[in-house]
Amino acid sequence: MPTFLFPSLAAAAAGLIFVPVAIHLINLLRHRRVQWAAMEFLIQAQRKNRTWIMLKQLLLLLLRMLALAAVALMVAQPISQNNWAAILGGGQTHHIVLLDDSYSMSDRWQKTSGFDAGLEVVRRLGKQVAQQNSAQTFTLLRFSRAGSSAAGGGSTGADLAAQTVDSQFLDLLESKCAGLRVSESSAGPADALEAVLKMPAAAADEKRIIHVVSDFRAKDWENPATLRTSLQKLTNAGEKIQLVQCVDRLRPNLAVTSLRALGGTRAVGIAIKMEVAVKNFGADTAVNVPVELKEDGDRPLPGLRIESIKAGETAVLEFEVTYVAAGEHRLEAHIPGDAVAADNARYAVLDIPAALPVLIIDGDTTAATNRRSDANFLMTALAAPGPSPTGIKPQLEAARYLREKPLADFYGIYLANIERLDASEIEALEQYVKDGGGLAFFCGELTSPDFYKRQLYRDGTGLFPAPIIGRTELLVNKLEKTPDLQVSKHPIFKVFQDERNPFINSVNIEKYYAIDRGWKPDGNPAVKVVARLRTGAPLVIERSFGKGRVVAFLTTAATRWNNWGRENPSYVVALQELQSYLAAGRQVELSQLVGQPLEVVFDPTRYGGKVIFAQPGNAVGATTVDASPVPTGLKAISTDANASGFYEAQLTTADGRNELRRFARNVDPDEGNLQLLDGPQLATRLKGVDYQFAKADDFTVGSQDQAGRKLSSAILYTLVALLLGEQVLAYSASYHPAKRGLARGANR
Repeated sequence: MPTFLFPSLAAAAAGLIFVPVAIHLINLLRHRRVQWAAMEFLIQAQRKNRTWIMLKQLLLLLLRMLALAAVALMVAQPISQNNWAAILGGGQTHHIVLLDDSYSMSDRWQKTSGFDAGLEVVRRLGKQVAQQNSAQTFTLLRFSRAGSSAAGGGSTGADLAAQTVDSQFLDLLESKCAGLRVSESSAGPADALEAVLKMPAAAADEKRIIHVVSDFRAKDWENPATLRTSLQKLTNAGEKIQLVQCVDRLRPNLAVTSLRALGGTRAVGIAIKMEVAVKNFGADTAVNVPVELKEDGDRPLPGLRIESIKAGETAVLEFEVTYVAAGEHRLEAHIPGDAVAADNARYAVLDIPAALPVLIIDGDTTAATNRRSDANFLMTALAAPGPSPTGIKPQLEAARYLREKPLADFYGIYLANIERLDASEIEALEQYVKDGGGLAFFCGELTSPDFYKRQLYRDGTGLFPAPIIGRTELLVNKLEKTPDLQVSKHPIFKVFQDERNPFINSVNIEKYYAIDRGWKPDGNPAVKVVARLRTGAPLVIERSFGKGRVVAFLTTAATRWNNWGRENPSYVVALQELQSYLAAGRQVELSQLVGQPLEVVFDPTRYGGKVIFAQPGNAVGATTVDASPVPTGLKAISTDANASGFYEAQLTTADGRNELRRFARNVDPDEGNLQLLDGPQLATRLKGVDYQFAKADDFTVGSQDQAGRKLSSAILYTLVALLLGEQVLAYSASYHPAKRGLARGANR
């Protein structure tokens, strides 16, 4: 039997059926019998057709009763069961609610938020489902949990998984909703829909309705090819789709999108340039925006202020920090609160060593005492004497050091005038660079082109970026005033782009190694020419290798083949920038996005095998993890990093001391883009998908094919037919004299 969205109106419909009867009876009470001879004659004539007339009148009364009942039923909105199994009691409806809990749903207005509106939709749906006569089940799955589990059957990913709707269901649903909070993730609908697709197929007598309760931000639905495919698969499988939007309009929102260190050496006593970026995701210009800075938890730094940020644009400010103690330091930036609070802060961890150790390998065995050696020039430039420390600590070693000692602690390795390396030394260097290390080559008299080509270049698969073929002289051209060294807009040479820095133009190159003429850097995106000679020949080439980078100078680091290091300030500047560039792969902020696991790799000979992970000051939430063996030692992983802020990993040393390693987790700034898509815009992007769309305030379980099919349209057509039939029958049952006969009688 059908159910009703508004059962009380169904009862009213039953009462309306008898209104025409009541009117008829009232009219009978108003009749007064009057004797009239002519009328008596007519009555006698009527009695002959009485049966047929009474039948017409009864049919007319019935049609009027049915018409009134149809009007009331349309308002009550009856729903028929969808199949014979449901009518016989064997069918059921499975409501699968995909609830968006990404942090854009924390968008606040008045005393509510998008997530609050979503929870209200879930509660309202639960109440309406509980009123249905047919069997019902209910699944509730949040976006943030869909990516980690399949959501089917008894999956722990769902807050409710195929829960039977019984007398205790509403209490259970309310307890679940009361404990839910919006997350700080940027989880979108793709994983949630994929989780539904992975659920076991519906039973023969089961009908599924997918309710996607979200804010429908443009960033997720602007180009929804994957989403459209998933939705199409669901509808093709017979699932019904209901999209419910929980946010009504775009509100102003500012987000701190970046907090990072710029280039330069990071060490104790060295001023470190930092950058903070704030983006305006609103529709209007934001003015006079303060940025609060703090370090190590409670020490405020001088604040910054942004005069204005136009809609859709980003303001970038720079500032400096200097640390007097080595270790991991916490840095955070905050802006005032707005519609979304999660993206108003940004966190970073800076690992500041006492000094940056760098390794120098010189092929000249007399390099330690030879003032004209490449190593001497490199060490002088990197750790220049004077009142201002560079923060760099060079260490000169022989080539065998590469295979005998670990290289991971070095922030850069320099190979100068090397003739050859053995296989184990090459392997150690390759692993160092793959893991994010930086390596620089400087050629010289001892450089063997054949060895470099066969063992270090290896047809483009090795460390060296290009095949060298032999030593070449750059001929002097007194008629040409073009500088010998032509630099690009590369980080190593960026300070020389300004014409006010002419020192680089006075560099003279006498000798260099030429490149094989068949080599083309354009064929390998990992390789780039950084500087050329005035003839166009490459002089400085770089290549990426794994997570690290390699830079090759095809001339000497000393002044034997050039005059660069001879009282030319650009030499020291370029070497300092080179070191910063090489160290960048290891000097990264320990900051990743919310949801990414915390990983600690350590030496098992120095630390115990257990690691305690926690947010600072949250000892209650601390978890102990047993580390697992990996090729580089032991690794401990914690997946409990679902909020922004700072985290700590506590290791225990062999002598019983506790050592902390810190991490930062930040929200995905793109989730702060609150641009919405409305119903018509969604319809354009989801063309071809059968779904229904509703605003949260207008949503009811009957706004889609709940347990069957709504009968409103059928009742409307029936009502029209009843009214037409009533008019025809009323005309037939009434007296209508012929117009022509009346006219003839009048003429007589």
